[in-house]
Order: sequence, then C-alpha cells, then structure tokens
Amino acid sequence: MTILVTGAGGFIGNELSLQLLLLGYRVVGIDNLDDYYSVQLKQDRLARLDGFQRFTFIHMGIEDRTAMTELTEKHQFGLIYHMAAQAGVRYSIENPAAYIDSNLVGFANVLELARQQQVKHLIYASSSSVYGENETQPFSEHHAVDHPVSLYAATKKANEVMAHSYSHLYGIPTTGLRFFTVYGPWGRPDMAPFLFSRAILEGTPIKVFNYGNMERDFTYIDDIIQGILKAADAIPERSTKPTGNSPATSDAPYQVFNIGNAKPVKLMDFIAAIETASGLFAEKIFMDIQPGDVPSTFADVAMLQQKTGYFPVTDIQTGVNEVVKWYRNYYQI
Repeated sequence: MTILVTGAGGFIGNELSLQLLLLGYRVVGIDNLDDYYSVQLKQDRLARLDGFQRFTFIHMGIEDRTAMTELTEKHQFGLIYHMAAQAGVRYSIENPAAYIDSNLVGFANVLELARQQQVKHLIYASSSSVYGENETQPFSEHHAVDHPVSLYAATKKANEVMAHSYSHLYGIPTTGLRFFTVYGPWGRPDMAPFLFSRAILEGTPIKVFNYGNMERDFTYIDDIIQGILKAADAIPERSTKPTGNSPATSDAPYQVFNIGNAKPVKLMDFIAAIETASGLFAEKIFMDIQPGDVPSTFADVAMLQQKTGYFPVTDIQTGVNEVVKWYRNYYQI
C-alpha cells in the first residue's frame, strides 16, 4: 500500500514518514518547504529519508489544485496522513492569508483527493487550540469548540467541520487528531521548547509570557507518533444508532480525538527541566500573555485510549533531555 504524507518536511510529518518507512510501507511525501521557519531544517529532516527507495518526495503545496490533480493521476493512495498546514497561533495574526490558503483551500484539495481515490482512511492534524478559552478541564472532545481565539484555531475547527461533510456525503472515513503541544528532537523553532533551549544554551534571556502562570500538556514526539499510527487502524464506520449532540460523534464515518500527554506541566517547571538538562541557568524576562494564547491546556485522552490503546510514556525530563542533546548536536554547541 502507498501512503500519502502531507507536510513531510514538517516536524510531525517527517517523523511519521520515517516510522512508516521503517514499518515497510511505500510513502509519497509532499511539502512546499515554505520559509515560515528555517527551510534548511526542513531539508535536513527530509535528508533522514534519503536512504529509503520506497520514499518519493514531491515539492509542492496542497493549495495548488493543479499539482494536487496531477498527484491524483500519478499515484493511488490507500491511506492519507494530512499533517501539512500553516502553523503558528501568533503568526496567524500577522499573515492571515497564509492560513486561508493552506489550511482551508489546501485541506479542501486533500478532501477532494481522498474522495476521488476513495481512500480507506484520512487522518488529519487538528489542534488543541480549537478549545480556545474553554475553562472546563481536562479538555474533552465532547466539549463545544465554537469560540476560537486565533485564526489558526478557527481554521482547524473548520477542518473538522469540512471533514465531517465529506464523511457524511461521500462515506470517506476521517479522523481528526487534536495535538497538544508536541515537542522533541527536530522540533519547530517557533515553539517554546526550541526557543527556550536555544536561549539557555546560547546564554540569552528567554521571554516568559503571562509571568510564568501558564501550563501546557507537553507531549513527546514518540508518543504522538504512537497515537497517530494506532489511530489509522481505528477506522470510523457509518452508524444507524443515535449519537447524541457531541462534536466528537456522528452517524457519519467521522471521529475526532485528543492526543496529548494528559499531564499538564507548569511553564516554570518546563523551563527548570531544560536548565537541568543543559546544566545552565535561564535568564528570564517576564511578560504579559500574548494575543491568541491560552493560559492552560490539558487533554482528556480517554476516547483515544479506548479506541486504540494509546498510552503516552515519556516524562518531561526524559523528553527535554533528548531535545537538548539533539540541539547541541545539530547546532554543534
């Protein structure tokens, strides 16, 4: 079976591609290698896949309808992992058009590809950001998510609604995965684990927003990949039974799962873990919370555990140790 992975140069998409190849699958990876963050980092990630003859990389954007049509004509996919997106909560405030193009137009093109090829399952990246300022924790898939506080979050909510329409109309099994603060080696340079590691290792101050009164359900990349792979086998089916009014359930072959560590960590404790891993002290600049940010995230992963047996195993200090070790090696510090 040939599997399509969109965003193969991205953090999650690249690690997912590597694990699929190690499992023996044929993978077609696509990525537009945009310059939102270091293109060199994306190219270095892709270089990890060079030794696999079963991997084909295509430099293209999902918002390019012509390129997506050509992709459909050249390859037949049994499964799609859609990990591509314009990422970043704060950047969506500065450049909203990029999110419309990639996250809405691009996702519509992915849905069309899935419909035309009648793939057996489309698994796509949603985000914990859809919960917005929800004060009921842990965040459950059964909670309403109608008030996003950033355009990025709004596009991810829109993806879930769009996926449901295709599942309902065309019978395409779709699974949305709401990722909670993914970190690890080869991570995104715009996220706190990377930014903090770089600043501490280089001896520059770190910005601590909301005066440190924040916590995140930091989830290590290996645990995320475990959940993604397990979710592929939990194919939703059309149901004739009443499903209630939960956003997570439907009579269509559609489902949404949280995928997180289910153990929120205070921001100051996360910084302390980096200090321990590096053996260095962080100079901290305390600041107000930024627009689009939320004070806390906490995943209820009971649904994913029930359907797949998903269980995260990486504690924060172990994960942070790996991040710092990778950073020192990659940047030769």
